[in-house]
Amino acid sequence: MDEKLKIKQVLKGDTSAFTYFVDTYQDMAITIAFRICGNKQDAEDIVQNAYVKAFHNLHTFRTDSKFSTWFYRIVYNTALTHISSSGFSTEFVDYQQMDTESSFSEWDTLERINEQEKKAVINETLEKMPKDESLLLTLYYLEENSVKDIVLITGLGESNIKVKLHRARKRFADIIGTMMHYEKV
Repeated sequence: MDEKLKIKQVLKGDTSAFTYFVDTYQDMAITIAFRICGNKQDAEDIVQNAYVKAFHNLHTFRTDSKFSTWFYRIVYNTALTHISSSGFSTEFVDYQQMDTESSFSEWDTLERINEQEKKAVINETLEKMPKDESLLLTLYYLEENSVKDIVLITGLGESNIKVKLHRARKRFADIIGTMMHYEKV
């Protein structure tokens, strides 16, 4: 559905139309918050607070940009505020869940297991990285945001993001290479 139409509906008083944004952006918002704070419960609280902020400030949203970019910026800032005002702990969480359908062929099941293993390795590698690099890789590769969108979300300069992405890719490759080396030994 057209997001601009949903925004107009919410602004006209149809608060149930906001459910679309919760359903559409919640998973990535939790991932962003988790990459920053490192705690599942805190990430969920951050995202809930970010949705409240987005709802109350929806009238300030400029429809010439993407809602996701605007909202992820709110999540990012809310998470930064959260970690600066309190301590946090790190725990590993895999947000990707398997479908509950049970009618897969053996080949489909093998492919799904392989895909789950890839996701687990990616998540484990991202967990071992500095939070800012992990977040940038998540936004760029998993969420497929452009560098310009990441500038809007994080407030960092474009050249800074490019440098950090370069370093993050190198660190990711080093960590995953080390992990694979230890698995073979």
